[in-house]
Amino acid sequence: MNETLLRSLIPGVLAILVRRGADFAAAEDAVQEALIEALRAWPGDQPRDPKGWLVTVAWRRFLDATRSEASRRRREDLADQEPEAGPATSIDDTLWLYFLCAHPSLSPASAVALTLRAVGGLTTRQIADAYLVPEATMAQRISRAKRTVSGARLDQPGDVATVVRVLYLVFNEGYTGDVDLATEAIRLTRQLATAIDHPEVAGLLALMLLHQARRPARTAPDGSIVPLAVQDRTRWDTAMIAEGVEILQAALARDRLGEFQAQAAIAALHADAPVAGETDWVQIVEWYDELTELTDSPVVRLNRAVAVGEADGPRAGLAALAGLDPELPRYLAVAAYLHERDGDRVTAARMYAEAARKASHLAERDHLTRQAARLNTSANG
Repeated sequence: MNETLLRSLIPGVLAILVRRGADFAAAEDAVQEALIEALRAWPGDQPRDPKGWLVTVAWRRFLDATRSEASRRRREDLADQEPEAGPATSIDDTLWLYFLCAHPSLSPASAVALTLRAVGGLTTRQIADAYLVPEATMAQRISRAKRTVSGARLDQPGDVATVVRVLYLVFNEGYTGDVDLATEAIRLTRQLATAIDHPEVAGLLALMLLHQARRPARTAPDGSIVPLAVQDRTRWDTAMIAEGVEILQAALARDRLGEFQAQAAIAALHADAPVAGETDWVQIVEWYDELTELTDSPVVRLNRAVAVGEADGPRAGLAALAGLDPELPRYLAVAAYLHERDGDRVTAARMYAEAARKASHLAERDHLTRQAARLNTSANG
């Protein structure tokens, strides 16, 4: 049984059922029952048209559920609508489902969860584990999202920017739990990129690939964080970097710059440096200037301060922090780093320790605590 094949068919089958009039929640239940039937029947006799088989079985399951609650006349009307098994295209249906999951009536968190469930084919437990929340909590979140979408006007799906933002949020959830959300986000974005010709979709895919290429070097065997400057760059995936750069170059050539293309350009410059000392920080600052114009994001300004500190010296970096909210996530860690580079190790140690206390992730907290301890030990020695 090819579980990858089954997962790839879920979005298209679900989309067909919803388009034929099935309620979103009921359609998903029917598709899940059809998948269970496929797991039972296919190992001995896989159909020639797997998608058509799933559509037929899922629609019948939906009709069975409808018949238990509807009148005889309604049952007969729905039965006349049963589709015949046969070849069915998937790209348009899958794309439509992406936009439905990014419906403007949904919050970003709900849109991400619904995308993973309906398009990614993940179970509720897998999504809950990835988010580090109880399964019941995630089940409620997904149920609310499905109810919202089921009751919403389907002629107002999310736009491309919303869909891309959802996939970006999925990628940023990281690598926790049994399901690797970064890999899952790349898989989903690849599907979207084949279905829609948009430079920001390409930019996002390039950004994901360039970050994912550095993943093997980001943590030590004990799980501790390895900063970019001291990563073993021989562990970076050069083939993935080359693919990301090629996709980015094609997107930039269209002269429709967006924030994900700009972020990918910064990641590409990091990936292009064979050693940390050869990083083109001046050009990275220029790209951060572009990104600031596009987003006016405090997080972008914070990251720009780091780049300015590398390009023009730590005091210039500290000056670039002026005006930013000290409560901004990672502000203290960035300020500590720049103070250390400026020679103020006492202030840096204090800020690293304070940043560690405020860190939300264990690995980040441990890393910042070690930085503070390193400076304190040096000062006492």
